Amino acid sequence: MLEEGIYLNCLYDYYGELLTEKQKLYFEEYYFNNLTLAEISENYEVSRNAVHKNIKETTLKLLEYEEKLKLYEKACNLRKIIENLDKNIKEQIEEWI
Repeated sequence: MLEEGIYLNCLYDYYGELLTEKQKLYFEEYYFNNLTLAEISENYEVSRNAVHKNIKETTLKLLEYEEKLKLYEKACNLRKIIENLDKNIKEQIEEWI
């Protein structure tokens, strides 16, 4: 399985729009901008614990969405199928996607 951070970033791509603005903000600061919990808490004038709790809840939500909807898993399976197709068919499908 992918490294946890990379996996969560992939899930965020699929399900990020289902999160609240605050969840997106803290998640992006932590995973995309590589800020520490202390830096995020300082920037937004909240406790470090509040930031940690928010990121933990967001992570659990992303995992729950994937568990129920399996969009990432389906996309990975589709990519594997495409890789094994004839070159012409593969190119046509990739153009379509």
